[in-house]
Amino acid sequence: MLNNAAASLFSGLFDTTAATSISAGSFLLCMGVALILGLVLAFAYMYRTRYTRSFVATVAMLPAVVCVVILMVNGNIGAGVAVAGVFGLVRFRSVPGTAKEIGIIFVAMGAGLICGMGYLGYAAVFTVVLSAILMLYNRLDFGTKKNAQLYKTLRITIPEDLDYTSVFDDIFSAYTSQCELTQVKTTNMGSLFRLTYDLTLRDPALEKEMIDKLRIRNGNLEISVSKQVTTSTEL
Repeated sequence: MLNNAAASLFSGLFDTTAATSISAGSFLLCMGVALILGLVLAFAYMYRTRYTRSFVATVAMLPAVVCVVILMVNGNIGAGVAVAGVFGLVRFRSVPGTAKEIGIIFVAMGAGLICGMGYLGYAAVFTVVLSAILMLYNRLDFGTKKNAQLYKTLRITIPEDLDYTSVFDDIFSAYTSQCELTQVKTTNMGSLFRLTYDLTLRDPALEKEMIDKLRIRNGNLEISVSKQVTTSTEL
């Protein structure tokens, strides 16, 4: 009895028929399971992650939307995947998505695709496993840079008559192990330059000492130091 139940759980609802119609019960069952799995994925994504309300609501609904698309194409998986893929691209038409957002959308689409094919047991296992892995990676801060306090972004303003190409080299060599000028921008009607550097500090405790020396060199104009982050346009 138990083996028969397990076999039934992991068998496709439409494996034994090539009919062009889907019963209302099968349709509601697949869509209901897809909605539940979408909620599981949404909660897993929210764990220790910055998110917006609209995005997690979309993740929760996406498996059901993909499931319905696959059901309606009635077994034509190629057409179903092509149509469902459009939904994943809508998120990135105006605002660039992060790699994590792209990943959770693909997982949600995968869960919906499996539900639409009728393999509800496999869809549940897929969702639970991927959700657990996502939460584990978030818990362990997987991929976080070690000694993140060493990586800083420095923005410094200098007068236009100061040659910025090498004016701070001696200070940077003393206090940083790596320094890269990433942006030069004119400001205040062209009378000032605003320079942006990506730095790797030798010792975070000496950050204020470095800033004091930079202030002497740039005429006490504006200086800011912030945490170095990956830009939103990068994956």
